[in-house]
Amino acid sequence: MKRNAGLAFIFITLLIDVLGVGIIIPIMPRLIQSLAHGGVDVASRLYGWLLSLYGAMQFLFSPLLGMLSDRWGRRPVLLLSLLFTGLDYVIMALAPTVAWLFIGRTAAGITGASFTAATAYIADVSPPEERAQNFGLIGAAFGLGFIVGPALGGLLGQWGSRIPFWAAAGLSFANVFYGWLILPESLVPEYRRQFRWREANPLGALHVLGRYPVVWGLTGALAAGSLAMQCLQSCWVLWATTRFGWGVRQNGLSLAAFGALSLIFQAGLTRVWLPRLGERRAVLLGFAVGAAEFLGYGLATRGWMVYAIMVAASLSYFAQPATQGLLSRQVGPDEQGTLQGALSSLTSLTAIAGPLLATHLFGWFTRPDAPWWDPGAPFLFGAALEVLALLISLRALGRTRVQAA
Repeated sequence: MKRNAGLAFIFITLLIDVLGVGIIIPIMPRLIQSLAHGGVDVASRLYGWLLSLYGAMQFLFSPLLGMLSDRWGRRPVLLLSLLFTGLDYVIMALAPTVAWLFIGRTAAGITGASFTAATAYIADVSPPEERAQNFGLIGAAFGLGFIVGPALGGLLGQWGSRIPFWAAAGLSFANVFYGWLILPESLVPEYRRQFRWREANPLGALHVLGRYPVVWGLTGALAAGSLAMQCLQSCWVLWATTRFGWGVRQNGLSLAAFGALSLIFQAGLTRVWLPRLGERRAVLLGFAVGAAEFLGYGLATRGWMVYAIMVAASLSYFAQPATQGLLSRQVGPDEQGTLQGALSSLTSLTAIAGPLLATHLFGWFTRPDAPWWDPGAPFLFGAALEVLALLISLRALGRTRVQAA
């Protein structure tokens, strides 16, 4: 019962986190523009800096919070993270200047350990053979959140530019109260470890990963795949608008389709198919299909092709939960938080670099004097990253036998 209650809470936590982000997406640029008293170009640059600041804080502090969860347990770190996330939304709802938005994002990035502690919690309460399927809950929560969140944010935004932030804050505080009442601690006292400063920073966390050859290799593959996804997220609307002439409605529908497929696949089909395939084959299949998916988007010439590629490429959703399942089995129960903190830190690093790389590629190949005009260039780059992830996975899984910790 406790295990099921914990997994249900983790799913709801991640869902509310994504809902909060989705709610403010439609209104955030407008709020920034009103506070900066500038045009869209000024607002877009400030918005980019806010995103990068949050990613930078995650990169720096995720290992620290992962280590704290190994020392004191997952429950206090999760609840603290949710509390500060709610306070961040309150700050943005009340912010009189742009500087206050940066203060809120800094605090939220430093304490934003919900993903780190949540994945460690899943590893704690799941038998090794079920971890990959349960990691699929992460993708399902993201899928559902990005279907409902932007639509709800757009609806609430009609009543005022601050209303969506209050709604997101309310969801976060409700989640804190819910977790305080029902969330059991997942890390038993005998598996807790001493706090080590040398492992509570990004460089120290990388040292921890380096102790395990398979972990180091698969982490590189996961980072390459995450960087590819940043290219997709950063340039999707730019690409679709330029390539197909899509408007707001068509772009919104395509993003909702992404979320729906992610929800269907990771909430249900992953749990059925992944055990039959095995984690090794699922990792390799996921990255191989992902490479074909990005190549398809880069070469697509008609809007209907996007949806055909999207459906055919659903098998790419295997890659992340299967890789995380394999990784979690290579370290002991006392290092799950450290592992997940290191992975979250690397993912945050790709969230800083990915949008810059992708948007610069898009701008370079769509400028009037470009060597050749190609708005799909970021996706071709993403395909190369997925191939790199596949090659790294083959090498890591081929050289060293994957073991259960």
